[in-house]
Amino acid sequence: QVQLAESGGGLVQAGGSLRLSCAASGSIRRINVMGWYRQAPGKQRELVARISSGGSINYADSVKGRFTISRDNAKNTVYLQMNSLRPEDTAVYYCNLQRMGSPDSWGQGTQVTVSS
Repeated sequence: QVQLAESGGGLVQAGGSLRLSCAASGSIRRINVMGWYRQAPGKQRELVARISSGGSINYADSVKGRFTISRDNAKNTVYLQMNSLRPEDTAVYYCNLQRMGSPDSWGQGTQVTVSS
């Protein structure tokens, strides 16, 4: 069993910044991928960014240059620094943990709202 605890969402004006955090606990294997997905109303859930335990990183094209993902392996925590936020970034952001041979684990989601 894995639990993912997210924090850091909220309301911000366009151009502002937010930092999301996600702490994982439970049966976490050393080799894994942690990341953030988002889902806006009426749209499918999409990858925002992910980072492996080895440090490999992927970003969605829409957030490159604005968002930065990082992780602290000692704390099993992943962060998403979001700068230059746009109204189209408004969505529920979900933390995700991928472990080989196990189904994905998801957080409960945190709302990010960017006003124009």
